[in-house]
Amino acid sequence: MVADRRTKFKVVLVGDGGTGKTTYIHRILEGVFIKDYVATCGARVYQINFNTNYGFQLEFDVWDTAGQELKSMLSDAYYINSDAAMIFFDVTSKVTFVNVPNWLRRIQAVCCGDKHIPIVLCGNKVDCSNRKVKEQFIARSLKSGITMYVEISAKTNYNFELPFLALARKLTGIDNLTFVSNLNLKPADIPIDIKSIEESNRIMVELQNARDI
Repeated sequence: MVADRRTKFKVVLVGDGGTGKTTYIHRILEGVFIKDYVATCGARVYQINFNTNYGFQLEFDVWDTAGQELKSMLSDAYYINSDAAMIFFDVTSKVTFVNVPNWLRRIQAVCCGDKHIPIVLCGNKVDCSNRKVKEQFIARSLKSGITMYVEISAKTNYNFELPFLALARKLTGIDNLTFVSNLNLKPADIPIDIKSIEESNRIMVELQNARDI
């Protein structure tokens, strides 16, 4: 490990209420030591650590809105000095996706300045059969500063590490970085069916390929 490598990062977690942000974080933290505190602006901050295949540990201080998404605007203190961000929406709720550009603009206005921080867009609840947000709508958002799109399911643990892994690779500059021996997840509440997994994987691959053209 290079002595001066950064291993601690601030990640802001945003998105409309009910999109599963806090559920996702608690799912990841289930069964491990949870270190959290209430920041001065009212957000709850969770420390999430990942061991890597390079022998060092990454520490993410994840700032959750703690219900403040119900307000018209979060305090700038929530966003300042962020190294990365995740934007959540519910694939079964169009209105939560319509608000994604608003969250993105807010992140870029406060966080970015002269730098561009990595931002992962997370489509949650892909275990549900009544999907409303189609891939063509998601594709448009990927042209506006989103680093990667990931489909997840907090209920089934589907792709649970992928948002953090995408951020970790961007923040460290190590494309083949992986997480090892990290999480003791609570068993999935429900099994995700194979058809949903195949459809979700297809969407992610096609959207990523479209970005690379």
